[in-house]
Amino acid sequence: MGGVNKSLITDFILVGLFPEFQHAVVLNFIIIFIYILAFLGNILLIVLISGDSRLHTPMYILLSQLSLIDLTLTSTIVPKMAYNFFMEEKTISWIGCGTQSFFFLMLGMSECLILTLMAYDRYVAVCYPLRYPTIMSPRFCLHMVAACWIGGSISSFIHTVYPMHFPICGSREIHHFFCEVPVLIKLSCEDTSVYQLVVVVTSIVLLVVPFSLITVSYTLIFLAVLRMNSVKGRKKVMATCSSHLTVVSLFFGPNIFIYMSFTSSHSPEQDQALSVFSNILTPMLNPLIYSLRNKEVVAALRKLLGRCIDSKSISKIF
Repeated sequence: MGGVNKSLITDFILVGLFPEFQHAVVLNFIIIFIYILAFLGNILLIVLISGDSRLHTPMYILLSQLSLIDLTLTSTIVPKMAYNFFMEEKTISWIGCGTQSFFFLMLGMSECLILTLMAYDRYVAVCYPLRYPTIMSPRFCLHMVAACWIGGSISSFIHTVYPMHFPICGSREIHHFFCEVPVLIKLSCEDTSVYQLVVVVTSIVLLVVPFSLITVSYTLIFLAVLRMNSVKGRKKVMATCSSHLTVVSLFFGPNIFIYMSFTSSHSPEQDQALSVFSNILTPMLNPLIYSLRNKEVVAALRKLLGRCIDSKSISKIF
């Protein structure tokens, strides 16, 4: 009995997504539908890239990593949110909260670094096309991808373990639909101003610096595009780069607002709205953004569909 009471004391209560919203059931079904689309879209993109040898290039290897991050990120958040809502069970254990926070931060930080690496890849491809195979070799690409995952994991571990040990004297209600560092800080009865400054500094390193590097990369790319004589070449570069810039804007915009400002400066509703946009809606849009304007991906999709149709035709004959 004492063990049960102890576990209840250490549990957190997730208030959920917009708890005051009148049509909460409809909203949750919409979120689940978006999650399914995001999951299937990113799985399809990974299958297309891994299954077509023409897409085994640094650009598409990085894109497959982005898809892997997106489908894992949404799976870290949405299933637990849906379970809590439909089972009317709002609790999450201390370990569960820490685990969710760790994976969320790890994936988010890794995505920052992957997007920066994708911008560098395009910069080298456009500005130094003859040296591109040497600079962006498969070995270098794999090492950079591994560095992104390791860097995200280490930083996430630090920023999960430290705030989880802040003392909580009052309510253990988390006014969010998942465990996240900014909302956990709000629960503490200890002065967290120093740690909040650490979060801002970390955000500068992992958000502002990558965003600045991406901006510089694309400024140099656009200057190089203006000097191109080939109209076809210009259109191809602009199509690829505009897709990446769209994804960068959708990801960095909300996260810079959430993590670069102190937690008291924005409401729980703002945090939830930005989290839905950045962590659920954007992963659904990414496969569409990259596939619809990318001839190589569309060609790989047609090839896959052709194989499926041919296999069905053969099975009918036999």
